[in-house]
Amino acid sequence: QVHLVESGGDSVDAGGSLRLSCAASSVTYDNNCMGWFRQAPGKEREGIAAIVTGGVGTAYADSVKGRFTISKDSAKKTVYLLMNSLKPDDTAMYYCAADFAPCDPFRTVGAGAVGRGTQVTVTS
Repeated sequence: QVHLVESGGDSVDAGGSLRLSCAASSVTYDNNCMGWFRQAPGKEREGIAAIVTGGVGTAYADSVKGRFTISKDSAKKTVYLLMNSLKPDDTAMYYCAADFAPCDPFRTVGAGAVGRGTQVTVTS
């Protein structure tokens, strides 16, 4: 059974930072790719970051490149998304994703496994 559990969402002022976490089951984590997508009210899902859990490699959407960092802790089967310099446009529900290929942030939107999401709200 696939389990992805996100945490860390919160309300923050513009310019602030948040770190999201996604805890995965062993089977899910070892499936090689995990990532994050987001969805704001009235907007389409946007894939924003992906990481190779079984090796080395990360990738980002242009909208978050240079501000967001995806990382992993293999011992904990957990993937993180550190978000710096947050903007009101970053306000969205953030979802953790797994079971997708290639390991590309845009593929997270159609991932086979998705968590319940965690809300990020950025106020100006």
